[in-house]
Amino acid sequence: MTLTLQIILVLASILMSVFVLLHRGKGGGLSSLFGGGVQANLSGSTVVEKNLNRYTVIVAVIWILCIIGLNLIQAYGL
Repeated sequence: MTLTLQIILVLASILMSVFVLLHRGKGGGLSSLFGGGVQANLSGSTVVEKNLNRYTVIVAVIWILCIIGLNLIQAYGL
């Protein structure tokens, strides 16, 4: 059980990193400093961006549940 949760945790961590890096800049960062913010503000939120948000939240919930599960296993020796 512990090994399974650890593998899922590593995969969720990698996926969450990729999904966060795939998000478009919302302005205020380095992308807007070089003119990327103007283009991001002109285009609306697309279906792809909304789905990417949903997938990021789902992977984050899985990541948190794996951490809680591993902590419970370590604390109670389940």
